[in-house]
Amino acid sequence: MSDAASFRFMLCDSAPGDDENIAAIYAHHVRVGLGTFKEVPPPAEEMRRRREAVLALGLPFMVAVAVGRVVGYAYAALYRMRSAYRFTVEDSIYIAPDFARRGIGRALLTRLIERCSALGYRQMVAVIGDSANTASIRLHETAGFAPIGVQPAVGFKHGRWVDCVLMQRTLGAGAATLPKVAADESEEAFEAKLKKIAKAKPQSSPKAKE
Repeated sequence: MSDAASFRFMLCDSAPGDDENIAAIYAHHVRVGLGTFKEVPPPAEEMRRRREAVLALGLPFMVAVAVGRVVGYAYAALYRMRSAYRFTVEDSIYIAPDFARRGIGRALLTRLIERCSALGYRQMVAVIGDSANTASIRLHETAGFAPIGVQPAVGFKHGRWVDCVLMQRTLGAGAATLPKVAADESEEAFEAKLKKIAKAKPQSSPKAKE
């Protein structure tokens, strides 16, 4: 039996007490990776604000827990802030470096897709830093994402130019049917909701991926 097959972890919704571990995981990827274009690790307080902004929109922010601590996390954010994009989300997944290749990323992404589909979203976009980020590209391919383009050399980090790989998959019925737009999903209601969140958390953004 492989280590990945025998490794045990639990997926659950994030909680306020997870912020320190989430910040530590993200800090590693900021310092050594290209999956995020952030160059200075944000403090736990900033990660708390990001998490709260995501949850304020009713979007999922989940963690993987093993050996008594958070070892990975994933969330969905609005793909763009304009109201016409309101049925499309973008995923973000980060795993603690010592817990990579144990099936955590796949489990988090699978659950994230299920949750966003159940919420009525129709498309999920992945914005992957670095064309050589084969682990993330393969993870998304396994989850049903297809490549839709590459933005060459749009980032500069760790002394070199970095591409962005764009991937996308359908959620639920996708474009096969029109959405059932309820009163609280109208353009006016959507923008009013964003303004309310921004007023309550002026330093946060529901679009937290960087």
